[in-house]
Amino acid sequence: MKLKLLRKFSIIILSFLFVSANAQDAKNFSIIIDAGHGGHDPGTMGNKQYKKYEKDVALSVALKFGKLIEKNMKNVEVVYTRKSDVFIKLKDRPKVANKNDADLFVSIHCNSNPNSRANGAETYVLGMHKNKANFEIAKKENEVIYMEDDHSLNYQGFDPNSVESIIALTLGQEMYLEKSLVLASLVQKNLKTGTPLKNRGVKQAGFWVLAQTYMPSVLIELGFLSNNKDAKFLMSESGKNKVAQSLYKSFKEYKSTWDDQTSVGRDFSFETAMIEEGDSPLKYAVQFMISKNKLSDKSKHFKGLNHVSYYKEGAYFKYVYYKSSDYLEVISRQKEVKKKGFKGAFIVAFKDDVRISLDEALKEEIKTKKGQ
Repeated sequence: MKLKLLRKFSIIILSFLFVSANAQDAKNFSIIIDAGHGGHDPGTMGNKQYKKYEKDVALSVALKFGKLIEKNMKNVEVVYTRKSDVFIKLKDRPKVANKNDADLFVSIHCNSNPNSRANGAETYVLGMHKNKANFEIAKKENEVIYMEDDHSLNYQGFDPNSVESIIALTLGQEMYLEKSLVLASLVQKNLKTGTPLKNRGVKQAGFWVLAQTYMPSVLIELGFLSNNKDAKFLMSESGKNKVAQSLYKSFKEYKSTWDDQTSVGRDFSFETAMIEEGDSPLKYAVQFMISKNKLSDKSKHFKGLNHVSYYKEGAYFKYVYYKSSDYLEVISRQKEVKKKGFKGAFIVAFKDDVRISLDEALKEEIKTKKGQ
């Protein structure tokens, strides 16, 4: 009897160890690496001195980046939207990410500009463009849809030239914005320290491919192939290796940040400071409290919230958190306020510091974008 019990106990222990070993080997994080363009869509082309297509540089960097992850991070699954010179429809790139229930989407591109002096790397998260240059970058990447015969059916009336289409894209992705911003800032930091590429910062624009993913997503413009210095660097093997190493380091830091549960809810406002605010008279904020009395800046009623200000309507002081011209960023901050216990917190809008309706502010934003 004792022998049978011992044998049964041993089997249970061995089974537990086997399951534990398999659990350790299991992939617990997946990243989609999207090499932009491909096949009959070459993307931009290098200048006369350094002739190379964007699709080739993007693919080479994507494969090198992915290989570093596969070699050094065994619990991460790497999925590529393409591993060779083939054309992938724009609509199918986010589909790969969503189908795999991925944790992160990284799209890799190169830039160009009629002004050959323009240079440097920039990383985009989804959002409303703050200037014409950002809109032109997004429009260029979105116009790939016109290379598809059935684009009118596949993109539900999306128009890369329409400001309304861009704003419609941005409204469903606010829940992933904070993590996207963290990764984007890490990418820029590591490209700055690991390569000679100029740091052009973290920016926002309406990229269709970012809007359709159900996870944090960034689009990286590695540098300008229209610029001699950038092109020479990006077309060299050593240059592509350095870029891939910088992207790998950024991903490793990002994953470490979000693996650490104590980091959830941390204030990453320093990461978003690089985003261009522009000179818009429109501002948004999270309203979370009303009081008949004026409260001090450090009032215990704010439950530790910083960046608190107020406006007065009638006899009441109305307190708001994180006033900014970036609507999506304020939506993201609304979650922080609700976590503090202010469940009824909502978004308010201001024009020249005067409260207006949110609907009025968004309509005016559309008109402003149309005029750019």
